[in-house]
Amino acid sequence: MFFPELLAPAGSPEKLKVAIAYGADAVYLSGQRFGLRSAADNFTATELEEGIRFAHQSGVKTYVTLNSFFHDSDFQGLDEFVQYLEGLEADALIISDLGVISYLNGKTKIPLHLSTQASCLNLDSALFWREMGVKRLILGREVSIEEAGKIKRGSGLEVELFIHGSMCMSYSGNCTISNLTSGRDSNRGGCAHSCRFEYSLDFPNEIEEGSDKKTRVNSSFMSSKDLAGIDLLPEFSRHEINSVKIEGRMKGPHYTATVVKNYREAIDLFKKQGEFKSRDLTLFSHEFSKVSHRDYTHAGLLAPAQAESIYQGREQENSSHIICAIIIEVKEADFLLLEVRSSFKQGEELEILTFSGDNISFASDKILTLDNQQVEKTKPGTLVKVAYQSGCLPLHMIRKKNPEFFPVNTQGGC
Repeated sequence: MFFPELLAPAGSPEKLKVAIAYGADAVYLSGQRFGLRSAADNFTATELEEGIRFAHQSGVKTYVTLNSFFHDSDFQGLDEFVQYLEGLEADALIISDLGVISYLNGKTKIPLHLSTQASCLNLDSALFWREMGVKRLILGREVSIEEAGKIKRGSGLEVELFIHGSMCMSYSGNCTISNLTSGRDSNRGGCAHSCRFEYSLDFPNEIEEGSDKKTRVNSSFMSSKDLAGIDLLPEFSRHEINSVKIEGRMKGPHYTATVVKNYREAIDLFKKQGEFKSRDLTLFSHEFSKVSHRDYTHAGLLAPAQAESIYQGREQENSSHIICAIIIEVKEADFLLLEVRSSFKQGEELEILTFSGDNISFASDKILTLDNQQVEKTKPGTLVKVAYQSGCLPLHMIRKKNPEFFPVNTQGGC
């Protein structure tokens, strides 16, 4: 049976390490130039070197994005950057622009992957890209799993599909709304996510014919629900999709850890069982509710996306849990050293997101500063010590219930 590679976002050095720790087979990341996520932290030259080395030492592949659409001036420095990546032995370059692929074809030994931005949706297109030297197709999000399988078999190329994360209402992400609304070029790394805004729509008042009165409706009609295809992993396997991709380089480490762990365990469980039981899918769904998200949809994975994939709710923190700390050091039988990300109180119920298996719940009965002064409530950005918990490791996320999600008097564990 065929099982896909699990490809995770690495928007920063920290998120790269988190993705790897929680089970990614490969990560995609970007330098300071040439990518479509300029608002992400991204990697300096030194961070690229350290990140790619760390990934390879962990047996994880690294794909570097050069996926913006180039103007002539953007080619300046490209040769030097690609040569630098060759020296680091990056595993692939993700490219959208035909001119960039043509320019680099034969100039680099790094395999070229076609970005989803290039809108490859059919076999003839795939055959063209094969002639251009592309080794893997990241197919447009309008392509179903079944169609992707046919393209793979007909072209002989590897294929990759998004399986989880934010979706774009425009065709394969080719959008210019934020160019007009905020002067930021979404196809050159500056997307302002204008499609997520709530807009006012004016309709003629049909009751009073001949009048100039209108009915105004506020709507998020261009905002898509989030993609979640974890229950479709058997279909990805059946059609031998080479890689399933998680969106989210601009999202936080809690999202990265939770989603990567969920998909890692799902793929491994499918390898073991050959199927998913209903209780498995319920557990996966429960875990996905713990990170910020919109309602979930299969989007175009089975059939073309329809009106039900539109997200009508307002943008808000829609997660049952929030990250409150990351474990920096484990002093066995003594304490856990935590970097605080959001405040938590003494005695508050916390949950440790382990790399695999059951999570660990505990109450922070005593919180100490580095000089062993007891505190009642932590402050973000500080280091504190809590009691040792068996099974904990550095980089484990610690989270708590989101007080905006639960009623004030909710009792019980995480």
